[in-house]
Amino acid sequence: MGYTAVIDYGVGNLKSVTNAMGFLGLKTLITCDQNEIARADAILLPGVGAFPDAAEKLFGLGLDHILREEAEQKPILGICLGMQLLFDESDEVRPCKGLGLVPGKVSRIETERKLPHIGWNSLTLQNDAPIFAHLPQESYVYFVHAYCGYAARETDVIARTEYGTSVVAAVRHGNVYGCQFHPEKSGDVGLQILKDFGALNR
Repeated sequence: MGYTAVIDYGVGNLKSVTNAMGFLGLKTLITCDQNEIARADAILLPGVGAFPDAAEKLFGLGLDHILREEAEQKPILGICLGMQLLFDESDEVRPCKGLGLVPGKVSRIETERKLPHIGWNSLTLQNDAPIFAHLPQESYVYFVHAYCGYAARETDVIARTEYGTSVVAAVRHGNVYGCQFHPEKSGDVGLQILKDFGALNR
């Protein structure tokens, strides 16, 4: 049995997601070693905090190159800020380049409701994706964010949620997946998503 490389670049909540994966019997390896990332069956990119700080650390470790290479051949899942880093760029704090794995831009949510958006919201699923294969429409998941990705292509959007406006909640572009919400904090629904992600390349 292979493993999922959980990228350690100093800005992710690694314990909760590895605990959730372990509960499902999915082996993980917390690493920033490019050889270990290359040997993994799948890659998980967590993240909390501000986009520029995270991008600086990720790029500073040279992980942008290996992630782009591996995205051609294995599934990658970005969670919360990790999802935002998948996009081309962000204007949080200052203009900043992302990984360019999902076409589009990250900006502050255009809503009159209070930000950050914290709490449980339901998902409207679209554009069938295997990580949501066992989820019913309107499944509830847990969000903590003030910024979100604005995908350049609606075909890359696999879930939306409502927060005074329609917000992109999840994306897929080839092997690359992103969840703006936290599967590891979303109960049975989140565990099912991680289980289906874990099954993609095994």
